[in-house]
Amino acid sequence: MLSRVANFLYWLNRYVERAENIARIIDVNLNFILDSDVSKNEQWEPLVLISGSKEYFFGKYGEATRENVINFLLFDTQYPSSIINCLSMARENATTVREIINIEMWEQINKFYMFAKKIAGKKLNIDNIHDFLEEVKINCHIFSGIQESTLSRGESWHFGRLGKMLECADQTSRIIDVKYFHILPSSASVGSNYDILQWAAILKSASGFEMYTKKYKLIRPDKILEFLILDKEFPRSINFCLHRANQCLHAISASSTDTYVNKAEQSLGALNSELAFSDIDTIVKTGLHEFIDSFQLKLIKVNRDISRKYFDMGEIQLTQQ
Repeated sequence: MLSRVANFLYWLNRYVERAENIARIIDVNLNFILDSDVSKNEQWEPLVLISGSKEYFFGKYGEATRENVINFLLFDTQYPSSIINCLSMARENATTVREIINIEMWEQINKFYMFAKKIAGKKLNIDNIHDFLEEVKINCHIFSGIQESTLSRGESWHFGRLGKMLECADQTSRIIDVKYFHILPSSASVGSNYDILQWAAILKSASGFEMYTKKYKLIRPDKILEFLILDKEFPRSINFCLHRANQCLHAISASSTDTYVNKAEQSLGALNSELAFSDIDTIVKTGLHEFIDSFQLKLIKVNRDISRKYFDMGEIQLTQQ
């Protein structure tokens, strides 16, 4: 029974984390447009490109306007990773293990989903969108706080934490990729106010602006990348998330972190070690977009190995989109 509960908590946490990150990306893009002088040429296509569903989007919507992209990411019931679908799947997972998890967790995710479902049927203006996104972020934090303070630290908790950390690492890599797709008008724009605004927006997407400025003071692209990819203390950096995920996986199998008892531990351990021994100069020199592409492919393998090892359980067929 524990492994069944663990499966649903793993995906429950992934869906909640994904919903929060989508809300952050949209909110920061809206704020960036308001703070810059590009309102006449809003850049919403990058959010489609990093979603991994550009063929579906352009086939249905045609053009990457603000209204189309926001509707796609928030309320499109055919796009598996829209916020409304993430919350629907999170609620479905919580419902399945309702008698196992505590009542506070169930009530929060149910209330959260019903709130989003009610909003989905309304026409939102720019102010209401900001309010909705803020509510999404707050409700995700409330759920995580309830889980962290009430769930026993057994196998199920470790699987839930594992799902959250892997999803966070993936979404941080996608946030960084937003910058790559926001092509600057010319090389002269590098270091300009426009460029600085973009990098500040990337930090805010990952809730890292304040922590970054406390550590580095000045907005420097190389330091921002180092902070979001390699920092050992910032909880949304890729390196931090992979390290914590690696600890969870070893706790589940009761193995030491310097040994590998299955392919899931081996693939995650290899990726974790690669990040731990990387440096930002090499990453930038090799190519940021190439690095992110390679990382995401390796993370897909990690997810596949974890699913094959722990979640191939017949009737349970939840897969990441």
